[in-house]
Amino acid sequence: MNDINNEVTVIPYKPQYKEAFKALNEEWIKKFFVMESGDYKLLDHPEEEILHKGGHIVFALLNGEAVGTCALVKTENEPLVFELSKMAVSPKAQGKKIGYLLGNSLIDKARELKAEKVFLETNSILVPAVKLYEKLGFKHIPITNAGYDRVDVQMELDLKI
Repeated sequence: MNDINNEVTVIPYKPQYKEAFKALNEEWIKKFFVMESGDYKLLDHPEEEILHKGGHIVFALLNGEAVGTCALVKTENEPLVFELSKMAVSPKAQGKKIGYLLGNSLIDKARELKAEKVFLETNSILVPAVKLYEKLGFKHIPITNAGYDRVDVQMELDLKI
């Protein structure tokens, strides 16, 4: 795994990558689904809707280019709960374990912030994504209050254990 870390760098959000956050996500969403109002809200206004509300965004850089991104969106204060959201990896960079590096980085951040849990929403047709989330330790839970029409899978990572 060290060769991957030498090749790919995970960095916190910088305004210069704002367009990459939207472009990377829009690319995969439009490939499988349709963009929804919740997508536009987060992707058009990441600073206001994620960062200024206590969330975090990271990018995976490969040779200085943003090829992956993921967000940790704060959903509750007491107890502290985050949603792992907007994970996207460019097709040209897939297969380099970038999704794992991004997810792990944000799970570590949630632990550092003393969050109780992290949840996510996805779709069962995204088999590699579901397998990645399981590898990161997420467990399947019943769907409640899905944020998008495309959601048919919800998962949760309990950080208290």
